[in-house]
Formats: sequence, C-alpha cells, structure tokens
Amino acid sequence: MMPAIAFAELASMATHGAPTVHLAVVGQGEAIVVAIVFGTLGTVFYPLVKALSQRVSGGAQPGGSSLRGVEDRLDRIERSVEAVALEVERISEGQRFVTKLLAEKTPPQIPPASS
Repeated sequence: MMPAIAFAELASMATHGAPTVHLAVVGQGEAIVVAIVFGTLGTVFYPLVKALSQRVSGGAQPGGSSLRGVEDRLDRIERSVEAVALEVERISEGQRFVTKLLAEKTPPQIPPASS
C-alpha cells in the first residue's frame, strides 16, 4: 500500500546542531477516516452555527410576513376549489338532464320491411 500523504517536520537536535527530518506517513485508510469524521461534523454543526449566528446578528426575523402570504395563497386556493365545485355541479346537472331526455324519448318506429 502506497502512502497517501507524507508530512515532513524539521526538528533540530540540541546535541548535533544539524536539523533532522521526521516523516509522518498517513495511509489512504486514515485519510478517508479523517475526511469522514470532519465531513460528518461539518454537516451536523454547520446548520447549527449558521442559525446561531443569524439569531445573534438579528438576521432571522419571525415569520409574520410569510404567514400573511400563506393566508392569501390559501384564500385563493379556496376560491378556486369553490369555483371548480360549482362547475362540476353544473356539468352533472346537464348530464342528468340529457340522461332524463334520452330515457323519456320513445324509440323511433321502424317501418315494416317490404318483401
């Protein structure tokens, strides 16, 4: 397995005075684990920190104005549903009338066949 990342650190030794290089080799599995941990922490804490910062700065305001928009929209939907119900009732009245006319209509007389 090849190392994914290598970190070098220069450390001077008190006795020799010459710097020595210490290598820390990080494998691919370790890098993946670190990415998963920090990704999870970021996903969990980012919305919390964002909401907290908005609350502290006063950016988040109560949803009073958005509720007014929702009420207006629901009112329009209610009026639309009532209009559709009225039109459906008119269609059903027309259908009942046509069915009644067809039921009362006498079948046409077929003239006798002449041979």
